Amino acid sequence: MIMDKDKVLQETEKMVKTALIDEKSGHDWLHIKRVKGTAIEIAQKEGADVFVVTLAALLHDLADEKIVESEEKALSEIRDFLLELGVDGEDIEHILTIITTMSFKGGNNRPVESLEAQVVQDADRLDAIGAIGIARCFTYSGKVGQPIYNPDLGVRDQMTIEEYRNNKSSAINHFYEKLLKLKDLMNTETAKELAASRHDFMEKFLEQFYQETREQRP
Repeated sequence: MIMDKDKVLQETEKMVKTALIDEKSGHDWLHIKRVKGTAIEIAQKEGADVFVVTLAALLHDLADEKIVESEEKALSEIRDFLLELGVDGEDIEHILTIITTMSFKGGNNRPVESLEAQVVQDADRLDAIGAIGIARCFTYSGKVGQPIYNPDLGVRDQMTIEEYRNNKSSAINHFYEKLLKLKDLMNTETAKELAASRHDFMEKFLEQFYQETREQRP
């Protein structure tokens, strides 16, 4: 059977949109749509496999522990879905590897290896910074019950994955624990260029935040 790549992408997009349309933590369909668009842009400029990149970008949050109860079960369902659409087995394994290795996880994940993984990771990280990243940060913090800011909660530095996920923090602390680090963690030259202005916007936001709250910056 000859795979119809356009049909694969259309069916995948339809499935993901249905799965995430009502997601409320900032990992919703519109996040996926933005990451897909940015990933395609970077892939074209960097010479990556656009088909693999697009599929991985569409599917990357469907096995995320912040959304699903069982990452193993979710990955199995993604594999079965792609097999049913006729996606090549090698491409499927590549996509699953991208999905399972691209997350920040408190800085504990090892560097991704393939160019396609670098592209999707960069696109996802770009959506975590800048104006949209600020909006998503506060959305997620509200979803998990974290305060906007608490001066009694110090910024965490070295953390295990469990500490990163479960210890008390705040939306503002998240800037120092993750968001402000992402500019220097971009893999591709294209993403590094895109990240610069978004990073600067976050720095300006924090400056204004501390001015209005009369709090001291960590």
